[in-house]
Amino acid sequence: MLLEFTVGNYRSFNKKCTLSFEAQSITDQPQTNIAKFGKYKVLKTTAIYGANSSGKSNLINAINAMGRTVITSVKLNNDDDLDFDPFLLSNKENEPTYFEVLFLHGTIRYRYGFEYNQKSILNEWLFTKEEKKKEKVLFIRNIEGIGVAESDFSEGVGNEEKTNENRLFLSLCAQLGGTISKTVMEWFHIKINTISGLENLGYQDFSKKMFHKKIEGFENAHKFFNSLKLGFDHLVTTEEELDIPNDLPVEIKNLINKQNNGKKLIVLHSVHNKYDKRGKITGETIFNVEDQESSGTRKLIDLAGPIFDTLLNGSTLVVDELDAKMHPLISQHIIGLFNDPKTNPKDAQLIFTTHDTHLLSSKMLRRDQIWFTEKDSVEQTDLYSLMDIVLPDGSKPRNDSNYEKNYIAGRYGAIPFIIND
Repeated sequence: MLLEFTVGNYRSFNKKCTLSFEAQSITDQPQTNIAKFGKYKVLKTTAIYGANSSGKSNLINAINAMGRTVITSVKLNNDDDLDFDPFLLSNKENEPTYFEVLFLHGTIRYRYGFEYNQKSILNEWLFTKEEKKKEKVLFIRNIEGIGVAESDFSEGVGNEEKTNENRLFLSLCAQLGGTISKTVMEWFHIKINTISGLENLGYQDFSKKMFHKKIEGFENAHKFFNSLKLGFDHLVTTEEELDIPNDLPVEIKNLINKQNNGKKLIVLHSVHNKYDKRGKITGETIFNVEDQESSGTRKLIDLAGPIFDTLLNGSTLVVDELDAKMHPLISQHIIGLFNDPKTNPKDAQLIFTTHDTHLLSSKMLRRDQIWFTEKDSVEQTDLYSLMDIVLPDGSKPRNDSNYEKNYIAGRYGAIPFIIND
């Protein structure tokens, strides 16, 4: 499970900001929102609020950018640029971007991070901590070189000089068969997935494949659809040849065919009941999901793959704009799937940005599950939780407060300021 993520000098984040998923020592309900791993108490769901352009999406993009940098590092050539996207509204734009994660894998806590600019990895580090033991350093990289703990990270010994300036030492060790480095790499590959609630690129095909091949999770998805009463009874799939327009140049046609390598398209259909005048079912009819279902229904179908894959594997799903095109009761239902031990027996996590203030009054979220982004006077994003807020009278928000009312009234910040002419 993800315990913590820190970002600095990335897009609207100038100073380092940390998003924590460790539950605080409060009596807030529901306690089922917490997963316990030894001494660690980890939040299953986390909501991030803020005005438009406050940095919510940049926080999600930062998580994605760190994962993408780790995963693609092994493919870089010596002279390839890194994906460097710093804060540009100060005189520090040439300073490095900073990423760090803390996560649990089994009984071990890993702390991994790095700093980089457009050309080089400047700093990189990996620490582990076993329960009831002190944190151990496995390797530290800086401008002077790479220092490896020989007894605890033997897989790194001898690889220090083989690491290109623009590549991560972790990825090289994993490529050469390192066990510990491979564990960290696989966490980024398998255990955390970042998607957009507005765009379905990258995960729509995954969901289609799940329904077409009846991969584990598709039955849970159908139960989910039926519980929401979306209007259709179930989904079916067909395979169709790729339709390439005849008026395209031959070179482009050949390129498309080569990229698809003869694969057929999976087309989703929703099966609806037909009724007589008395409302009695008389048969069925089939809709093409892409053409005949609403945008909200299409989004739910597309999201089904990542949601149920995450729940089945006990991984972490990060969604930007979860509530877009979605009724508040449906987003509450999705969050409930992760908070409920019955539907989330493997303690998967859901991290999401939202504008849905109804969640704040639903009693679904504890104070430590509610976070905010807000820009200051120099346009840099600040990140804080409801637990961090100190009210004008010196007190902190109580667990019996009306969070929604207070948030809209501006008591917690992170809302738009609208100037009337």
